[in-house]
Amino acid sequence: METLIQPLVTPFFDPATGTFAYVVKDPGSPAACVIDPVLDYDPESRGLSTHSARRVLDYVLRAGLEVHWILETHAHADHLTAAQWLKRELGHSPRVGIGQGILQVQRTFKEKLRLGDDFFADGRDFDVLFTEGDVFPVGALQTRVLSTPGHTPDSVSYLIGDAVFVGDTLFAPNYGTARCDFPGGDARALYQSMMRLLSLDESTRIFLCHDYPAEGATPQFLSNPAEQRLGNIHLRNNVEVDAYVEMRQSRDATLKAPRLLEPSLRVNVRAGHIADSAVSAHGLPSSGLGMDESSFSN
Repeated sequence: METLIQPLVTPFFDPATGTFAYVVKDPGSPAACVIDPVLDYDPESRGLSTHSARRVLDYVLRAGLEVHWILETHAHADHLTAAQWLKRELGHSPRVGIGQGILQVQRTFKEKLRLGDDFFADGRDFDVLFTEGDVFPVGALQTRVLSTPGHTPDSVSYLIGDAVFVGDTLFAPNYGTARCDFPGGDARALYQSMMRLLSLDESTRIFLCHDYPAEGATPQFLSNPAEQRLGNIHLRNNVEVDAYVEMRQSRDATLKAPRLLEPSLRVNVRAGHIADSAVSAHGLPSSGLGMDESSFSN
């Protein structure tokens, strides 16, 4: 059996949004990538800041890393991406990539958010749109793109050596699994995506995008297939797909829209290009979805 290179992974937790960003390094070289970086946004003041992203940048600079890629697991609806800020700070060298399903997400939210004719919804805001099975290097590491839709149609996971970065496809076992009531979401597709991830080698390290721990508890960023199969509150006891879909749809009907939904999507469908998105540090909406909230709760 081929021995997989074990990437060096450093997590960065943003407690305001419950989000993990990651720096993933080739152990034999300075080559690295950044996954799901967070830009801070205060909806009350409509102010942007870079505290979370600067922690990532400072680490990269101190370690002397060469960031080849900034990777998005999907267009997040609960935080703004810091991809373009990091790209500028790093001298425009990294490429920003996301799954090709972003085209569907862009078309949907161009209409729902009335983004205007200056937004072309053709993927041009990103450097690369990945498809299932794409492979690209980070130093000696080979990164494979896994299409894992369900939470959103653009959701992908990145398998890098013995590590897989799953975005919102899986959560910590005591929290469960992702909602599927966003436009293009599909609980049946999510179930199949999760089963695909849980069929990976038992030694696979699963790196999560979110956790929402109780006060005083340490957020969990790392899991594995066995822990998820046995302990995930939505998957244990070998739940079948129909039962999962029924549970997920019932649960989703009770959920509110994410607090930062509109500002997040205005920025994230544009790969973090804030100056080009008809918003600025003082122009992002602080309330009101600009769309029918029922589309996110039914």
